[in-house]
Amino acid sequence: MTEMDNLIKKIKEQMELSEQDQSSVATYSPTEKTMDRNDYPLYEKHPDLVRAPSGKKLADITLESVLANEVNTQDLRVTKETLKYQGEIAANSGRAAIQQNFARAAELTVIPDDRLLEMYGSLRPYRSSKQELLDLASELENKYQATITANFFREAANYYEKRKKLKGDN
Repeated sequence: MTEMDNLIKKIKEQMELSEQDQSSVATYSPTEKTMDRNDYPLYEKHPDLVRAPSGKKLADITLESVLANEVNTQDLRVTKETLKYQGEIAANSGRAAIQQNFARAAELTVIPDDRLLEMYGSLRPYRSSKQELLDLASELENKYQATITANFFREAANYYEKRKKLKGDN
């Protein structure tokens, strides 16, 4: 095996192990400064604001730290705060649609990966009833405070009903 193969193997092993306790996720208070296009790219202009959910700074995630087994998959995930900063930059650069995408992505960071994949799988045509989609919307809103995505699911439920794309319509 080459050095790169070993690195990939280590990363895969860590990814399998890191579906661990997410209660140690660090949060950071927002910056006082309003972000705009001059703050892009965020990782270059404000590396102090870009952190892993584990709390590690961007500068702490290096090839050396990966090889030393000091980095896990939680360290490679984006945080809600970083996505919000990126959205603020987009909004203040006249890109409201991109800001909405970042806001939706930010609220999804708290949902476990497996559950999120199940939820999005239910959006495929003919997979869910209207009530199932509405129940998912309620779960998103009440359990995860993901109101943007909850509204997306409600919109899908109504659209699928009109277009005959619900479970049993095919």
